[in-house]
Amino acid sequence: MIFSPNFLKNILKYFFHNILKSNAVDLHLLNNSNKNMSIFRNKVVVITGGSDGIGKALVDAFLDMGAKVATCGRNYDKLYQLQSIHAGKPLFIHTADVSIEQECERFINATIKNFSTIDILINNAGISMRALFTDVETMALKRVMDINFWGAVYCTKFALPYILNNKGTITGISSVAGYRGLPGRTGYSASKFALNGWMEALRTELLESGVNVMWVCPGFTASNIRNAALNQKGEAHGETSMDEGSMMSSEECARHIIEAIEKRKRTIVLTTTGKKTVYLNRFFPAIADKLVRKFFYKNGALIK
Repeated sequence: MIFSPNFLKNILKYFFHNILKSNAVDLHLLNNSNKNMSIFRNKVVVITGGSDGIGKALVDAFLDMGAKVATCGRNYDKLYQLQSIHAGKPLFIHTADVSIEQECERFINATIKNFSTIDILINNAGISMRALFTDVETMALKRVMDINFWGAVYCTKFALPYILNNKGTITGISSVAGYRGLPGRTGYSASKFALNGWMEALRTELLESGVNVMWVCPGFTASNIRNAALNQKGEAHGETSMDEGSMMSSEECARHIIEAIEKRKRTIVLTTTGKKTVYLNRFFPAIADKLVRKFFYKNGALIK
């Protein structure tokens, strides 16, 4: 079937108008929500990768709302600094690499020892990459998959009995790259596609258990994840410079996530650009191919 240019233009205008309207409504709800929501008071919230970016913003927010928070990361100094900022609050820190199953088990067990149970698990720990598939070493792809996908699987496996008992929530911080493959990020996109599919299957398995399983897909967010992005050799080098000022802040992203957990949503896609990308890729994938290519490339070279 051949569509006229005007038809395509009107379809895109319709979707983008409604996406923007939806985004505005979400912000209105967030701006009018009660910061001290009693729903999270004394709840035990586990957040992986809580020393930077979205994870840190989530730790800050949940503690402000009276929750008990456990978080892990690979850098003890950053975790200790986080604990110092929240001195006197119920924050438990633990050094762990979520790509290692035994370290995930120790983290969850230590959390239970400290707080006795788990109500909410947020699988936030993640790493990005920037390298063309023709250049990348496979071990770099494996590293991304081990952290972004297997880290969520391990932590969820060990935390699940407690979350089932409390009819709590399991959340995965995914990405728009889990809906739309992005050039220079083959491993990252693969890990987020895997995370989305696994969480959807898990949600279906637990549908009648009282546990809510949801995944959140931010677009480009001002976060440390780009600074730790892997190059073709699997070494951290940071992504190319992007306009952080035009991106959603980690704090705003955290507010959306908390709102979604409170409402026990299935999934949310954040930022207007992220929503446009997901909808365009779903209904007009060939157009999405060209627009994504144009965004990431200049004169045949990957620039973002």
